[in-house]
Amino acid sequence: DSPVMKTITQPKPMFGLAIEVTSKGAEGKLSEAISKMIAEDQTLEMERIAATHETVLRGLGELHLRTKLKMLEDRYGVGIDTRPPKVAYKETISGKAEGHHRHKKQTGGSGQFGEVYLRVEPAGLEDEEMVNGLVFADETFGGSVPKQFLPAIEKGVRQVMESGAVAGYPLQNVRVAVYDGKHHPVDSKEIAFVTAGKKAFVDAVSKANPVLLEPFVKMEITVPSDMIGDISSDLAGRRARIQGTDVLPGNQAVMYAEAPLSEVMSYSNQLKSITAGAGSYSMEYSHDENTPPNVQADVIKAYQPVADED
Repeated sequence: DSPVMKTITQPKPMFGLAIEVTSKGAEGKLSEAISKMIAEDQTLEMERIAATHETVLRGLGELHLRTKLKMLEDRYGVGIDTRPPKVAYKETISGKAEGHHRHKKQTGGSGQFGEVYLRVEPAGLEDEEMVNGLVFADETFGGSVPKQFLPAIEKGVRQVMESGAVAGYPLQNVRVAVYDGKHHPVDSKEIAFVTAGKKAFVDAVSKANPVLLEPFVKMEITVPSDMIGDISSDLAGRRARIQGTDVLPGNQAVMYAEAPLSEVMSYSNQLKSITAGAGSYSMEYSHDENTPPNVQADVIKAYQPVADED
């Protein structure tokens, strides 16, 4: 009989760093080098996170990643800056509110003019009219806003849906109804209504009890059985909820937990120090939950929006 080779299951890369090339224009060189490195080492992974605009490189732990980054520089000549990855929060609203903005700009020649009144409220996930987290409705009457400018208002609203209204993270599950506005026969242009729609929407969201959602992950942590207590108390301090524990032969246990991603991003280091290297874990995205008020306040405080021209 010919021998059957057992496939070795590779551990999942859990430790991530946001990476950025130090010299302009080296992005192509970076992705080529990373592709070659991933072909050699399957426990390396790279992904682009749209919500945070970051490229994240993941490996088995800090030491593993640092070794790979050194290789990037020495072998491929690509210099890299690193930082801990941001958490991909999401924004939504929990109340109803109205928003208004009048955009008026006069510069030599014709000006810009557009005024928008709109309402916002939470949208149900089952709403069939939802496109990319937004239900957009026209409730104007009597031509207060000519129909040709409604796509411009929607464009302004969608720009905010992508870039965030209160903390710089994408919005989801919002219904917006434009119910009134004003236009000018000469000065009303698409750009004026894009700006008015954008700012009226930010105004409404800020009054509609905005909520920051944070990603939760499911964790499976394998540790020596006599460490269950230590791991449990550490997880409790990270806002984690333990779902159950299986005791295995050979003094091993698997613990199942749910935790906010922000609290366990560098968990590999913590687990290593508690178990002296005898523990391992895996995690995957589970769902989103409202952030506690203190966390939400901190994230919003750290947000510095780019000032828009008016």
